[in-house]
Amino acid sequence: MSTVRQGRTSGGDGSAERAEPSAQSKSQRAYHWVKDRIARQEYTPGYRLVLGTIAGELDMSVVPVREAIRQLEAEGLVTFERNVGARVSMVDDSKYRFSMQALSILEGAATALAARRLTTEDLRRAREVNALMIETLDYFDPRAFTRLNQEFHSTLFEKCANPRLLELVEAEWGRLGHLRDSTFSFVPGRAQESVQEHEDIVNLIEKGAPLGDIEKAARRHRSATLDAYMIHEHPDEVLGLPAF
Repeated sequence: MSTVRQGRTSGGDGSAERAEPSAQSKSQRAYHWVKDRIARQEYTPGYRLVLGTIAGELDMSVVPVREAIRQLEAEGLVTFERNVGARVSMVDDSKYRFSMQALSILEGAATALAARRLTTEDLRRAREVNALMIETLDYFDPRAFTRLNQEFHSTLFEKCANPRLLELVEAEWGRLGHLRDSTFSFVPGRAQESVQEHEDIVNLIEKGAPLGDIEKAARRHRSATLDAYMIHEHPDEVLGLPAF
């Protein structure tokens, strides 16, 4: 038995060694393929994910597709229902609200802690990205705007010296990825306000403002996007985060 296992592991031609990364590669290809369609809303909330159909589209067996779906389920993008199978998760406003509230606090703190470590080049890059965001406003592309938005904020907080805080910020960005990709589709008017607030935050950092002021500006900036979304979707509800 040991000889067989050794052969499967080391294989004279290495074929078995190549099989494992090949399977992993297929699983990741299926994962990104499905996730991209969820992000672009080709697969909308409630859409049934038929493993055999996806496998046929990708010209692979259902095994790596099943692994990809499990990964998406772990991220909250897919849910399994008895006698139904896999479906794209329904948008849960409460989860979105909680993640945005958490991110506003975490990102505000990370931005403040990174502020004194940012160079003139970092601030130049942040303004450059913000200028690209402004350019998208005339022919608004919510997804392009959101990608640039994440790049802008990453430029400001990525030099935070607290690695645990950075992990938490990135984790919340990941959780928001599904709905956050389309938030500005719901509230495109918020984009114009957002880019102005970006410049205000950069100005505070550039002039060496108190870290508390920088933290508050970054936190309120994030919570304002949540408030805009909640007003649009649930105008009778309390806003997302107090402006403290």
